[in-house]
Amino acid sequence: MQAMQDYQTAYSRFDYATVVRPRLSGTLDSLNACVECCDRHALPGRIALFWEGRDGSSETWTFTELQQRSAQFAHFLTAQGIGPGDCVAGLMPRTPELLITILGAWRAGAVYQPLFTAFGPKAIEHRLNTSGAKLVVTEGANRGKLTDVENCPAIVTLGGRRGLGIERGDFSFWSELEKHSTHFEPVMRRGDDPFLLMFTSGTTGPAKPLAVPLKAIAAFIGYMEDAIDLRPEDAFWNVADPGWAYGLYYAVTGPLALGHPTTFYDGPFSVESSCRIIRKYGITNLAGSPTAYRMLIAGGDSVIECLKGRLRAVSSAGEPLNPEVIRWFAQNLEATIHDHYGQTELGMVLCNHHALKHPVRAGSAGFASPGHRVVVVDDNARELPVGQPGILAVDLKQSPMCWFAGYLDMPTKAFVDHYYLSGDTVELNADGSISFVGRSDDVITTSGYRVGPFDVESALIEHPAVIEAAVVGKPDPERTEIIKAFVVVHAKYRETPDLADVLRQYVRKRLAAHAYPREIEFVAELPKTPSGKVQRFILRNQEIAKAQAAQVSAA
Repeated sequence: MQAMQDYQTAYSRFDYATVVRPRLSGTLDSLNACVECCDRHALPGRIALFWEGRDGSSETWTFTELQQRSAQFAHFLTAQGIGPGDCVAGLMPRTPELLITILGAWRAGAVYQPLFTAFGPKAIEHRLNTSGAKLVVTEGANRGKLTDVENCPAIVTLGGRRGLGIERGDFSFWSELEKHSTHFEPVMRRGDDPFLLMFTSGTTGPAKPLAVPLKAIAAFIGYMEDAIDLRPEDAFWNVADPGWAYGLYYAVTGPLALGHPTTFYDGPFSVESSCRIIRKYGITNLAGSPTAYRMLIAGGDSVIECLKGRLRAVSSAGEPLNPEVIRWFAQNLEATIHDHYGQTELGMVLCNHHALKHPVRAGSAGFASPGHRVVVVDDNARELPVGQPGILAVDLKQSPMCWFAGYLDMPTKAFVDHYYLSGDTVELNADGSISFVGRSDDVITTSGYRVGPFDVESALIEHPAVIEAAVVGKPDPERTEIIKAFVVVHAKYRETPDLADVLRQYVRKRLAAHAYPREIEFVAELPKTPSGKVQRFILRNQEIAKAQAAQVSAA
């Protein structure tokens, strides 16, 4: 799909056969993810990975090298009796060995399951036991967690950069690879067969398992082309961890399926490391989360001096992108940053596309990705008109690129008639774009008004004292709920009652008399999931518990 073509043309003329088929080398009757993401791009010297260690060391890996190493890993899996449809888990940081594990599992026809390295033993145990994984690959820093995992499968450990410090009973990653041939014929599967086993982030409840079918690769490529606008001349970095959907879908599968190098940084996100990597690798196309971008903004002049004019396209996902972040990137870095919306269950389905021309409204999540029909519905799955808040839904009858079919062995209320209900509250705009209001259970009811936390949080963040904010409804006998904000302030400001009053009036003037925080609590940090999403429900539950305790005391 050519960059910068008109959105309406791309959307209205979308045809599965003519648009999807050219994106894949195989057919829906014969697909292998390792072929799509590695083998077909294995030309002499063609780079697949730029790897940067936290200590400043670096490596480059070609598609050919990954092809050979993935073949060795596939032979090892076969020797352990692991084959098509079996699950292989990875508990590893962003290293070349992680890519070898993923690609090797795919080559053998197996299903790869990511485990985020910040998980503790119980979170790992839940995921491994639910998936029935036959093998888990890890490294020295995370190996100890598996000791406390009940019914843990066989373990392959990368102790050092080349397998030092392997525990008794473990397979040694590099020792096992060296035993096997660098050729392994890929096991072909069908488009509906799974190649990833994902778990939801658990923002609103226990993490739920879902299988991602091979045909989803075409949708991932579409996102890279249309929304990310990844061009051959770009240097691309998606800072998201492959332990989560956005990183695994769009830092691994998407770019590699296009034959484009991806960038791994094996270290924690920081302003210094981000600036260094962007400059060292000449990054022009950047993807990440609002949390990461707010950290860059907090870096101030040093970030501006380092990055101004270097980034052509910047994409944001994970939670809504505040308008202030959009303005800051444009004014200070001369970079266009666009907001994108998706879920583990869907991939990215609502975007302000970098490569397709359409109106871009600050605060809007954008337009439906080609191949998807995204609508706003009420509680009875009836489509709503412009200006009425409702639930974001995907019309499955008219969304050939939507691949989600439900959770594994779990009932769900997410499907009503021919709609998938996302659980997020949104509003349709007159231009056809859709604006995010909040998770359905995050929306605040105060004095008869429904207020989304996003608008209040965005207004707070526009004040120079505020780095981050989370807004929830606090139980109130007169108003049902009042708006309460939890605010992280910049180090240059004091957390005083006067500042809280200034912030309250600041928001009131920008929004409405009913849509400002009547209470503000200053905090050192906000509760977040390991993937960086703010967990408003924790703050809301704290306020409910306080209100209940107060009622008991009064009685």
